[in-house]
Amino acid sequence: MHKNVKTAILVGQARGVILLTAAQSKISLREFTPLQIKQALTGYGRADKHQIQKMVKAMLKLSEIPKPDDAADALATAICCGQTHEISNFKI
Repeated sequence: MHKNVKTAILVGQARGVILLTAAQSKISLREFTPLQIKQALTGYGRADKHQIQKMVKAMLKLSEIPKPDDAADALATAICCGQTHEISNFKI
């Protein structure tokens, strides 16, 4: 994305709208770096896209890797959020 200025601007605008809407609605957001998502799914922060896609398929017991790639990325992010949410809310 950083190589395509037009895409970066559009993503920035979309992100701004999401952040504003969430703040106005008092909805909390969680953000994850690609490294955090890769570690949550594979245990390895430098996993490649195909490894992540295979883990999404396996973890969700899907018959095939989700398409398009953005769908697999979104599901990977949701899995990461669910896993870290459980950990951050764990009480002894």
